[in-house]
Amino acid sequence: MSDSHNVVDALGKLTPAETVKQLDRYIVGQRQAKRAVAVALRNRWRRQQLSEEMQGEIAPKNILMIGPTGVGKTEIARRLARMTGAPFIKVEATKYTEVGYYGRDVESMVRELVENGLGLVREKFQDQVREEAEQRVENRLVDLLVPGSTELPSLSQALEESATETADDAEQRLQRTRDKMRKMLQAGTLEERLVEVTTQSKSAPMVVGGMGMENMDIDLQGMFEKIMPRGSQSREMKVNEARQVLMEQETEALLDPEAMNAEAIRLAEELGIIFVDEIDKVIATDGKNADVSRQGVQRDLLPIVEGTSVQTRYGYVRTDHILFIAAGAFHRGKPSELMPELQGRFPIRVELDELTEHDFLQILTEPKNSLTRQYEALLATEQVTIEFQQDALAQLARYAFKVNQSTQNIGARRLYTIMERLLEELSFEAPELGKSSVKIDAAYVEQRLNEIAEDEDLSKFIL
Repeated sequence: MSDSHNVVDALGKLTPAETVKQLDRYIVGQRQAKRAVAVALRNRWRRQQLSEEMQGEIAPKNILMIGPTGVGKTEIARRLARMTGAPFIKVEATKYTEVGYYGRDVESMVRELVENGLGLVREKFQDQVREEAEQRVENRLVDLLVPGSTELPSLSQALEESATETADDAEQRLQRTRDKMRKMLQAGTLEERLVEVTTQSKSAPMVVGGMGMENMDIDLQGMFEKIMPRGSQSREMKVNEARQVLMEQETEALLDPEAMNAEAIRLAEELGIIFVDEIDKVIATDGKNADVSRQGVQRDLLPIVEGTSVQTRYGYVRTDHILFIAAGAFHRGKPSELMPELQGRFPIRVELDELTEHDFLQILTEPKNSLTRQYEALLATEQVTIEFQQDALAQLARYAFKVNQSTQNIGARRLYTIMERLLEELSFEAPELGKSSVKIDAAYVEQRLNEIAEDEDLSKFIL
């Protein structure tokens, strides 16, 4: 079964309600955005159930997320890709430039998506050949441990060793030795034995720079490796180390590069997700000094989102059915200031809410990967147990909301700076404390954060 079928099966198990439920484990609030991506995900599965003719007619409903930084835009898209196992990349619109200007062209995002898909496909292909590769590795180790076992002795050689021993006897004796060595190998009693392994020396990666080279997608490294012979060298190593080296060699020999490349392209075309962050930053600003490339980036992005063919080192990739999720804060501009044609390619628009004090409290307590759980786990490695009291969590949420309102609003990321400041002293002294327990209550929080939070000028630099 191909990887794309595996991903489609995974999508089939994710109803919109189940998708939202799983996203709720990691992201607080933003129900509207979660529902939008859940429906978009389900539509990917629905399309795969149709006839090929109808599949070609149905385009993905791209999503535009509008909201301030730190409210969960990127995390929603990232978790979505992890849930499905589909190829996913996150790119910043600001790193691209119009064709003809120095910088990266927008087509490179499609190439990155295929590379991501190839990584997923490679893992699956490696799993498929693992059993055969392990058997090959075992045979090679036996060959290395029993010198001369790869070529059975001829009749004349056998007669020289023993006048009474026949070629059949020599073969049977050698086979018994191999079988005995194989059993010892499987039992793990030969792991420290030294063997000599031939390895291929890897060429140093080539770095090609210069004006316009960013747009080239030529595998120069691969071309030179084919032209120039790869050197080999013999190394003496223990059996346990040799097993890893041989496993890599045998797995590589069993993989079918053409099949992997074709499957990676298919996976990227049918189920790939590209998250374009900071889309608001490519809105052209007024004035003579405005970046002339911004409008050009929109023009170059349009055919990619509409559907075109992009050349990659693995073949041509159609972008017609790649799902695009764009996001931006739109503090200085509005979505309506994007090119009308580009706006039309993002029919689903969702606004993400600013975080409230209650949201901050939920972020500290509810998600599976909450910051409080992370710090508890980190300090537990030093045998220091920390226990967050409910009033302390409420106080932390209050400070985070207050500082966001009085300074720059950076959303949930404010909690990172506040938590670091709160536990800075404890983290420093933890190795010397030994086995101990620390209760963090509202008084503990206020003692360490109140002065900074109250001083607005100080908050700007520290929190």
